[in-house]
Amino acid sequence: MDRVKQLPLDDWNDQDLLTRDEAGGRLDEEIEAVTGELAELRLAAQDPAARAGIELLDRRLAAMKAARAELSGS
Repeated sequence: MDRVKQLPLDDWNDQDLLTRDEAGGRLDEEIEAVTGELAELRLAAQDPAARAGIELLDRRLAAMKAARAELSGS
């Protein structure tokens, strides 16, 4: 098996990283989208599959809101 030749330096730069503002903006967009999905699922709440979806999306939304709060420092 041939060994992989390692580069002497990392081959990435700072432009590959998200800033806190960019990450926060993306979280805000996803929170808005998931909130809309939840509203639609709640209209069909009698369906057992919809109830399971609501529970999963509620947990996902709570995790995203917690991450957003941490980014905001609140």
